[in-house]
Amino acid sequence: MKILLDVDRKHEETSVTIHCMEMDDSIKDILDYLNQQKTEFIVGKKGDQKHLLKPDHVHYFHSEGDTVLAATAEGRFKIREKLYELEEILSSRKFIRLSKSVIANLYEISHFEPSFNGTLSVHFRSGEKEYASRHYVAHIKEVLRINRRDK
Repeated sequence: MKILLDVDRKHEETSVTIHCMEMDDSIKDILDYLNQQKTEFIVGKKGDQKHLLKPDHVHYFHSEGDTVLAATAEGRFKIREKLYELEEILSSRKFIRLSKSVIANLYEISHFEPSFNGTLSVHFRSGEKEYASRHYVAHIKEVLRINRRDK
């Protein structure tokens, strides 16, 4: 990998351009790192109070109608962002979509259990449970390398 750095006072803002033949894990790591730099915290509302939530402390994000909630050890917080916006700013190495209404922190998942109709029951360390829809199960297995065979 060739790295070029151009430091010049004429630049009005910092920009990053990556030229590559294909997207691989090293490129994804770089993108995740850059995205994390701009997402240090998410503002969550509980009652009349606003709290600063670190993404790593969120167990999962869940949408109920037009409302998106962040579930943490300290409780649930209403957040302003939509799930698709969270997907864009959160690390794809740490957060994964379980269904149309849930994005989970991989490091807060305790275990999985097969469920009805090809879905997965996802258990969190907090004791809470969500379901991964069939549409997302293959991607989850790919990310977790569950379907990897030993050679």
